[in-house]
Amino acid sequence: MKVIFKQDVKGKGKKGDVRNVSDGYARNYLLKNNLAVEATQGNMKALEAKKKKEQQQADEEKKEAELLKNELADATVEISAKSGDSGRLFGSITSKHIADVLKQDYDYKIDKRKIELDNPIRTLGYTNVPVKLHPEVTGTIKVHVVEK
Repeated sequence: MKVIFKQDVKGKGKKGDVRNVSDGYARNYLLKNNLAVEATQGNMKALEAKKKKEQQQADEEKKEAELLKNELADATVEISAKSGDSGRLFGSITSKHIADVLKQDYDYKIDKRKIELDNPIRTLGYTNVPVKLHPEVTGTIKVHVVEK
């Protein structure tokens, strides 16, 4: 019997897969526990429509990430911090600081974990910081650290 899996079933298939399983297993376990539905023509069309909708949504998210990338390329985040004579900061600028300033000044909600800052910024001046906006889209923010 052909079934469409509604949930992941270990060793049999993942959600959305169409597989051929034995009739007894399908009737007594998969269908009974609502883990799968029979692969009728109507169910197959519904599955295709759902996959198409998910693909459309993923494309839309990527397009929004591209737009945000272009907007961030123009923005310069200015952060003031105390520093010593040589231009070295007392403390450091972290991804959380950058995310807070983006939210406050530009109203961009970017999670601090998406700001890929290898090491905190410890000097005055300009720094280009990569930001992971989407699995396929990475933008860059220009951070300007000035003396307080």
